[in-house]
Amino acid sequence: MNDLEEIATLLGEPEPSAGAVARGRARLQQRARAGRARRRIGWFVPGVALAAAGAVAAVVFATGAPTNGGAPATGREVLLMAAVTAERTPQGSGTYWHVTRRWLASDAPPIESWTRRDGKRWTRAVPGDPADAVIQAPDWKTLRLKGAKVSFEELEGLPTEPEALKAWIVARKGEEADMSASEIRGDPTLTLLALITDLPTPAEVRSAAFRALAATPGVENAGAVEGGQRLRFPSPDGGSDIELVIDPEMARVVRANLVLVDDGDTAFSAGFISVTTEWTDQLPPAKES
Repeated sequence: MNDLEEIATLLGEPEPSAGAVARGRARLQQRARAGRARRRIGWFVPGVALAAAGAVAAVVFATGAPTNGGAPATGREVLLMAAVTAERTPQGSGTYWHVTRRWLASDAPPIESWTRRDGKRWTRAVPGDPADAVIQAPDWKTLRLKGAKVSFEELEGLPTEPEALKAWIVARKGEEADMSASEIRGDPTLTLLALITDLPTPAEVRSAAFRALAATPGVENAGAVEGGQRLRFPSPDGGSDIELVIDPEMARVVRANLVLVDDGDTAFSAGFISVTTEWTDQLPPAKES
């Protein structure tokens, strides 16, 4: 177990004991004194403060400023920090799961969707639809994962351990015509990315998905950018890398160049697509059928 995983384990306790806090503080202070030449965990520590109880915050602030000249954490560390935060950040609740995607290199209006727990779905600004109209989608055009329809209840029942979640993904059957080559051969990468980006995935499952992605060979951190850390994943289907901007303090994918959309489609941009998600109790003004 490395130092990041030790801190994640510490934060996994609902209310860390005074002894655990003291041990954590001592461990972090020892690392802070160990010398600047060694890469340390300082960058992600402020994020831990947001995810932790007040007692753990005392441990967090023991390290002070980022170490190693402000060098960013590795991609794996960013994903593990997001996993810690995700586990403590419920999605909330509401009548509709609302997703907004905006192509940042385009003047096109954002594409929005609202999905109700029974699978009914409404969209706005989908190419081919009337401008600014909220349209009820066909019944088959609802939440999908790895080429098959997925319900809110099924998402809520997904495994909460990384290996078990990957095994579920590999075993899941879908329509091959709606799947990428990597999904067909059982690679979990795109499905895991969908679980942390667009879908109404519960907190513990999101955490497991972040942890599973942290084990992806070749993931790297390209550094700090507006809104978070820019991560690169080798594409499981070849070609250009998949790039994400992840805010580990909020456990959110802020933007990406490839998004496996919640209705099963794939959205790609030579630049970035911003993604925002929320629960809401209202549709925009429109006649609901």
